[in-house]
Amino acid sequence: MKILVLANFGMGLYNFRKELLVALIKQNHEVYVSLPNDEYVPKLEDLGCKFIDTPVSRRGTNPLTDLKLLLNYKKITKSVKPDVVLTYTIKPNVYGGLACRLAKVPFIANITGLGTAVENGGLLQKITFALYKIALKKAKCVFFQNQENKELLIKKGIIKGNYNIIPGSGVNLNHYSLLDYPSDDTTNFLFISRVMKEKGIDQYLDAATYIRGKYSNTVFHIVGFCEGAYEDKLKEMHEKGIIKYHGKQNDVRVFQKKSHCTIHPTYYPEGMSNVLLESAASGRPIITTNKAGCREIVDNGINGFLVEQQNSQDLIDKIEKFIKLDYEEKKEMGLNGRRKVVKEFDRGIVITSYLKEIERVLIN
Repeated sequence: MKILVLANFGMGLYNFRKELLVALIKQNHEVYVSLPNDEYVPKLEDLGCKFIDTPVSRRGTNPLTDLKLLLNYKKITKSVKPDVVLTYTIKPNVYGGLACRLAKVPFIANITGLGTAVENGGLLQKITFALYKIALKKAKCVFFQNQENKELLIKKGIIKGNYNIIPGSGVNLNHYSLLDYPSDDTTNFLFISRVMKEKGIDQYLDAATYIRGKYSNTVFHIVGFCEGAYEDKLKEMHEKGIIKYHGKQNDVRVFQKKSHCTIHPTYYPEGMSNVLLESAASGRPIITTNKAGCREIVDNGINGFLVEQQNSQDLIDKIEKFIKLDYEEKKEMGLNGRRKVVKEFDRGIVITSYLKEIERVLIN
């Protein structure tokens, strides 16, 4: 059978869906991936995928650009003639869903998060909901990554058919294996994310400034691509020794190995945080926001702590609470996180859910 996958960038598809793509190829399906050309495309092709170069403006709101994407998806579905289409993220879900509906091609959507357009309300939210309602009406299945997203779209009358909750993208428990917990002569905190306001970078920097001033044996690391607005600030704080900024990295396990705790104070509308899943799988305690897509991964006080959104003082309090734990308590928190993801967030659960739905579509 021919399976077409619509995504908005290669890194996400390769890092979080690779195992599913491999499973489909092993079942002798032809797998086509439609996304913008980037450094991950050769890796996807090495898996056996057939690449279709498709420009996607991930955060743009230009209606002409979006119309062009819809027409591209319509052209691709006509050319490939897929038996089923898998869509990920907002624009592939919406415009890919519309293209599939027009072509009467079955598709399975994955709500990886509703995005800032929905979170911020207003006209853009209304437009987004209207597009979702049209696009997802004929979806064979809609996968949600958290309960809150599911309940909202049901409440708005957008989802009425077959839907399921899956544990985010899951986590590859072999790739993110349990790491030895480092000695605590120095306590290393780790922020892994795109450096942007909605990911809670301001709260992290506030906390780093206060905690470093009070506890000299702490280090605050930052790993991730930096948006322009924060470049000068990070450089200045790095030079002052308040933080250590490592830039974008291809393998975060190097930094998780020496980290004692991952801090993720995001208030971005996540589906399910991969940063937290990978950190917990590695045996690292986590401090994160009490928000959908994050709170599901934390049993408060057991494998980490929850903090209020955009509340620097609460974050500082929780970091101090963590610092005051003894070594064995910190280590046990990390082990509790590993146990939780093994039980609830194994990527195999996600793959099984997809294979089951794809089989149901192909049989019918």
